[in-house]
Amino acid sequence: MNPVETLEYNTERAHLIIPEYGRHFQKMVDHAVSIEDREERNKIAKAIISVMGNLQPHLRDVPDFQHKLWDQLFIMSDFKLDVDSPFPITSKEVLQQRPEPLEYPQNHPKYRFYGNNIKRMIDVAVKWEKGDLRDGLEYAIANHMKKCYLNWNKDTVEDSAIFAHLKELSDGEIDLAPDGENLTESSQFLKNRIQKSNRNHTSKKGQRSNRGKKRY
Repeated sequence: MNPVETLEYNTERAHLIIPEYGRHFQKMVDHAVSIEDREERNKIAKAIISVMGNLQPHLRDVPDFQHKLWDQLFIMSDFKLDVDSPFPITSKEVLQQRPEPLEYPQNHPKYRFYGNNIKRMIDVAVKWEKGDLRDGLEYAIANHMKKCYLNWNKDTVEDSAIFAHLKELSDGEIDLAPDGENLTESSQFLKNRIQKSNRNHTSKKGQRSNRGKKRY
């Protein structure tokens, strides 16, 4: 007989339910399912679990990990293996249930360069009672808005523009324009950004310069 004719290709073999364990594991599970004697079947199942645990010896004695191994054993048997499991057997229907879809925020802010957190901060500030604490929070929010604006636009911005945006985002509840106070100068924000950029550049340059040095 031509040896080529006896070759068995993976495309002709049965589908592996958990490919990570390989085909020999799948054959052991299939053999366990075919055993008629329940006592012998339980014995073989425990032996398979032991071998599965040997693949990750540092986890094989952890109770949660043991439960996971038994679940995988039943999954590989397509839930046809009838043995005495030390853990509750998870049903096939439960494992096949689709998780609930995640609710992603659907916010589409008008001024995206401020971010959603600014709007949350504004909503919190509006609920505070009038006073020094609220005034301080409102100016802190305005300064942060100015910093965000400069991070994206890189040019100077008038305080009046920030005050107008803040009033709009707060639905008219926060209006800092009549107070006549000024926010942090744009040049200071830009200076701080340049200094931070230089520090990061110097740090990376120092790391590169040490790569070729010998250490004793």
